[in-house]
Amino acid sequence: MRKPAAVLAAAALTALALVAALAHGRGPAAANASSHREAPLISEDPSADNTDLYAFRSPDKPNTLTVISNFVPGEDPAAGPNYYTFSPTARYDIYLDRNGDGRADVSYYFRFERKTGPFFLGDTTQPYTVTRVAGGKTQVVARGTTPPDNIGPRSTPGYHALAAKAVTPLAEGGQVFAGQRDDPFFADVGDIFDLLGIRKGTGNVGGGKDFLTGYAVHTIALQIPISQLDTASHTIGIWSAADRRQTTVAGKGGRGRWVQVSRLGNPLINEVVIPTGLKDEWNRLAPSQDKRFVRYYRTPILAAVINKLYKLGAPETNRDDLVQVLLTGIPKVTFTGDTPADELRLNLSVPVTPANKVSRLGVLGGDNQGWPNGRRLEDDVVDIAEQAVGGFLLGKKLPLGDGVDRGDTSSMSSFPYVADPKSGADDTHGEQQP
Repeated sequence: MRKPAAVLAAAALTALALVAALAHGRGPAAANASSHREAPLISEDPSADNTDLYAFRSPDKPNTLTVISNFVPGEDPAAGPNYYTFSPTARYDIYLDRNGDGRADVSYYFRFERKTGPFFLGDTTQPYTVTRVAGGKTQVVARGTTPPDNIGPRSTPGYHALAAKAVTPLAEGGQVFAGQRDDPFFADVGDIFDLLGIRKGTGNVGGGKDFLTGYAVHTIALQIPISQLDTASHTIGIWSAADRRQTTVAGKGGRGRWVQVSRLGNPLINEVVIPTGLKDEWNRLAPSQDKRFVRYYRTPILAAVINKLYKLGAPETNRDDLVQVLLTGIPKVTFTGDTPADELRLNLSVPVTPANKVSRLGVLGGDNQGWPNGRRLEDDVVDIAEQAVGGFLLGKKLPLGDGVDRGDTSSMSSFPYVADPKSGADDTHGEQQP
């Protein structure tokens, strides 16, 4: 789950700026280039591991909400013959909370099949079913098929058009996509996890290495009419999860009840806020139970580590600003109630930022959209976070960052927005021999 540690304080900074601005108007092997291995148990089950969650008003269809939930970290495009897929024994979930109680009012459940491939190759085209649960009503709202993984020009020629055909309508309006995509997250993961290292200067002048370059994920994307979800406050909470069947005592695996094994709302939470000994427990719980973890937001471990390494004077205690931004929402902007719950909150009334005015730093860059008011594919959560932790709220506007300001691919202009994955035959991680 991608939750770069610094993003927590970024939230605080972004919160205040946003309030002011708006007041005026897992599969094969474990991933090898990923910051998603956030908890001991889920690191052993990558095909059920949430990597990132995004939610934003659709730039080309502003009357709709787009939710993108990525799973299966660090997919190398050349990983045959059994390529990466969604797990047929897992259930993938997207939840929407309309009243701020930390419980889902609308749920979307995804189940995937996996077929036997030809010759010695795996089949990555997966039929799937989408079930919507709302108001006590359960309805299958889509039956689709993923495009194949981008294996190469001989196996998957004309890949962009092939993937575009996989977009499927939802029965009650909107559309859905599921399948392999380029990983949109960008960060100098190697240096970040080498005790928060910075390769060049203070990190704001380039020089970083995007360790996600060339890697893919498996994406579930929903585009839903806002009219189906809007509330009086215009703010909703969103999170995603993955479940496995509980194994019965008799050994009949897959016959027991569904048990949540991974979840994700805001970036960073389980990775750097929750202590190691509680990470697996956190993954099993619903956002409505997050009250038990509030103390780790008020006294963030990350701030103490940063101060020990860099002597920046980041506040280490009484961080009610982090509780507000990450667990209850920003007053008059993303506030959903007093129940502390890790949800990605989005105010559906905030206008879409014109393309020529989008800032990777979101509110810090004068752009009223972006995390923690939802999260867009372009949001540079690492830089926002590091600057916040560095003391932005204390007047210390330090130009911190990881030296990586954008991903290796650009977002598409239409749904599902996440770029096509790299071709396995043209894998950027391979070295051409003379």
